[in-house]
Amino acid sequence: MIPITESSVSVFTIPTDGPESDGTLEWQSTTIVLVEIKAGRVSGLGYTYGDKAAATLIHDLLLPLLRGRDAMDVTASWIAMVRAVRNQGRPGIASMAIAAVDAALWDVKARLLDLPLVKLLGAVRDAVPVYGSGGFTSYSIERLQRQLAGWVERGIRAVKMKVGRVPADDHARVRAARAAIGPASGLFVDANGAYSVKQALAHAEAFAEEGVTWLEEPVSSDDLDGLRAVRDRAPATMEVAAGEYGYDLYYFRRMAEAGAIDVVQADATRCAGVTGFLQVAALCDAYNLPLSSHTASALHAHPCCAVARVRHVEHFHDHERIERMLFDGIPAVVDGSLRPDLSRPGFGFELKRADARRYAA
Repeated sequence: MIPITESSVSVFTIPTDGPESDGTLEWQSTTIVLVEIKAGRVSGLGYTYGDKAAATLIHDLLLPLLRGRDAMDVTASWIAMVRAVRNQGRPGIASMAIAAVDAALWDVKARLLDLPLVKLLGAVRDAVPVYGSGGFTSYSIERLQRQLAGWVERGIRAVKMKVGRVPADDHARVRAARAAIGPASGLFVDANGAYSVKQALAHAEAFAEEGVTWLEEPVSSDDLDGLRAVRDRAPATMEVAAGEYGYDLYYFRRMAEAGAIDVVQADATRCAGVTGFLQVAALCDAYNLPLSSHTASALHAHPCCAVARVRHVEHFHDHERIERMLFDGIPAVVDGSLRPDLSRPGFGFELKRADARRYAA
């Protein structure tokens, strides 16, 4: 037994590099909640992106629960945390809090074994493709084109932009995006649930003319009948994707059973960590559905290289920027893919404490 001896949680809020918005939300900063856990001779870290309220739940409920537990028994600790949040409610902040702690537990275990996390989980690939993600509705056409074209120039083979803020402008913005990236690059759009079913279907036809092959959350992910209607009637060349707001396995099962999507999206910073992400991957196996990870690309690189049905990782502008600001050892995109660093144990990155301190909330 290697007991957990120390743990802590920190909150950092980082301003965006400009106003950002999607089809249903606007923001000017991003908050990351960081957990550090010590066992034996090593310390590990994990994090989630969300409100600082998650840190309160972690500090008051989850970390005291783990003290003295065997750091090698990650699944047992995960089950204990899920049981502990019963009265707080499993979805939402509670699941995100568990996610940050669970990631830190996996990092600790891999470091204790002196293994990169992907080797502990069992690799199925050496690298995982990424797609560039940003293209916020707050961007001018010029900035939109510059960002998307920049990713293509770096060897990234597909890019994603936001739509839905002003639906009447969306076709022109998508046309401008296609002009910037050329005919050979993949083009994805994300409405963040902003459209009605009829709007989504009309836009899907127009987007297909520009070679869009991925329509994300055309309607609210809570509207499974609406998602299914869009999926059934959208152009055959266009996949409907959703799942980023899934916090537990039952959410993903309902979505799969409804036949509402072509691609499952899961976010380890929301769906209760690496443990939860692996459960979603097993569900995708059962329903014969591809899996794509949502945001937090540095955190997803290792588990996505250990999951057979993963198609790609979302390389989200905000999180890529934050992770490079706060951590050493973040893997670089090479030839359009992320390759975990097998020379470093765990996730392979370390907190830059002096740099992080200025953003402490």
